[in-house]
Amino acid sequence: MGRQRGHRQHYAEPVTTTTTSLRWGILATGGIAHLFTSDLVLNGHTVQAVGSRRADAAAQFAAEFGIPNVHASYDDLVADPEVDVIYVASPHPFHAEHATLALNAGKHVLVEKPFTLNADEARELAALAESTGLVILEAMWTRFLPHMQRIREILAAGTIGTVRSLIADHTQKLSEDPQHRLNSLELGGGALLDLGIYPISFASSLFGAPASIQAAARFKATGADAQVATLFSYESGAIASTLSASDTKGPNRATILGTDGSIEIDGVWYSPTSFRVLDSLGAVVEHYVSEVNGRGMHYQAQAIEGLIAAGERVDVRMPLDETVQIMQTLDDIRAQIGLKYPGE
Repeated sequence: MGRQRGHRQHYAEPVTTTTTSLRWGILATGGIAHLFTSDLVLNGHTVQAVGSRRADAAAQFAAEFGIPNVHASYDDLVADPEVDVIYVASPHPFHAEHATLALNAGKHVLVEKPFTLNADEARELAALAESTGLVILEAMWTRFLPHMQRIREILAAGTIGTVRSLIADHTQKLSEDPQHRLNSLELGGGALLDLGIYPISFASSLFGAPASIQAAARFKATGADAQVATLFSYESGAIASTLSASDTKGPNRATILGTDGSIEIDGVWYSPTSFRVLDSLGAVVEHYVSEVNGRGMHYQAQAIEGLIAAGERVDVRMPLDETVQIMQTLDDIRAQIGLKYPGE
């Protein structure tokens, strides 16, 4: 174990609930929509409406969260004059279609990750948002969490020197049911888009677009990817290694290595957690512990609400051009491992 004499304990500031005049509409009622809406309600955001293709699903969701406006179609949801911003929580292949629907209805959009199914869709969506002047943001919630903000501050201060590498995994033991969305190519299922996007996005935030990509994968009988490993190299000389898997659960930790030290992020690294900053001799110089209300998904809601209120369109923590670049990286990985989705 590393030495721990003289290290500094650092806690996130306690989060207070806030209220906002912006009104949310929730498009689709699956598991991720429940998690996000729960955090919105817990932290004082206004959830005005929900829409589903099934009237009973919309009604049940509305009853669960006390949502006043209930719509039995996505068209009716985005047309609701009492909604300012839409959260797109439908399956991956429908993100582009449903975000387009919302933008064309004059609504700002938070799109669940992955932003789209591929880079071409991402570029088209970005162009539409630009032409309408509306805000669109990828819901990569990890980018907005307090412990990630603190890590950005530490890196900017040069505390661990020049960053040389990232090692990160996102590995879970999930459903093996062939009919489950995660195992369906028709629904964009597989480890890469559901899980691998987290460490791949993390690498992008540190180093930008990779200069070269090496990827390997293992597939399920359904054709969905069960495991994907990547090795990225960058023009700076940095290297990043990621692993994602949907049928084997691992540590879900991440380590950033620099010339003068390192940052060790505990499991689950992409959700509110703790981390340690170590110097080059292994001594702990800072120990950070997250304290948040709920799961922490409301921080991305605060981000897009802040952009809208300020009349701005880009959040430096998750810029739209980087979202498009990440989708291109995912496309390049898929080309290497031979993964295509129906209709492509």
